[in-house]
Amino acid sequence: MGTKIGLMELVFRSERRRILLIFLKDRPRSIDEIQEHLSVDSVSILPQLKKLKDRELIIQKGHTYELSVIGKAIVDKMSPLMDTLEVFEENFDYWSRRSFDGIPHVLRSRLLELKNCKLIRPDLSHMFELDPKFVENLLLSKQVFSFSSYFHPSLVSLYLEISKKEAQISLILTEPVLKRFKADYSESFQTLVQFERVSLSLFPKDSKLAGVTVTDRFFLLTILPQVKFFEHESLFSSEPQALKWGTDLFSYLQKEAVPVSAKTNPIIL
Repeated sequence: MGTKIGLMELVFRSERRRILLIFLKDRPRSIDEIQEHLSVDSVSILPQLKKLKDRELIIQKGHTYELSVIGKAIVDKMSPLMDTLEVFEENFDYWSRRSFDGIPHVLRSRLLELKNCKLIRPDLSHMFELDPKFVENLLLSKQVFSFSSYFHPSLVSLYLEISKKEAQISLILTEPVLKRFKADYSESFQTLVQFERVSLSLFPKDSKLAGVTVTDRFFLLTILPQVKFFEHESLFSSEPQALKWGTDLFSYLQKEAVPVSAKTNPIIL
């Protein structure tokens, strides 16, 4: 009698077995459904099913297969891990060079929610311009939450434009950004804060995060690199779970922020 294959090897050594186990997570599946999902014939998949049955990770009932109690416990933990790996794999060069200091631990554990983010990387001829997709979606947004630790002059006119459309806007700016906004764009600053649906706050701490914008249409995340050199690269997504993740990050930052207005707050006067 041969030695049993270890569970770790059984689950993670074969991509086909991993996909199969995750496919069975929601409900029992017929052999035809399994073959179609994995794009294989019965000759290829039956040996894998047998290995999983032998280690009691799945149970066969007639022509259908389902997870065992042990199988369910494994897959419940395996799915978040695989999703998190997928997030990093999609934009590995970006994530590997970034500092996570500005992201709270509770949200680091939820990075799997940032699947299918698109990396926005401007070319040299547009290095200091806002991404057209970002601008297009921002102008169509009805609700905007944005935090920034760097100043971009084009954002001033954009926020004024959408505030005139009665969009709800909540801005959190670091002290240097807020000071420059008020000093160099005083008239625009005074106009913006007069809108009833616009709120402006000061983030008094070292943010360790470049910026995050989340609206009813999209999510944009810009993380500072580990080295002291700012690369204007961001992650963009319209996926609902990414918008939820971004909203929770903004709420976390908002707890530390101090509301300001055109007439108050001595820090920026």
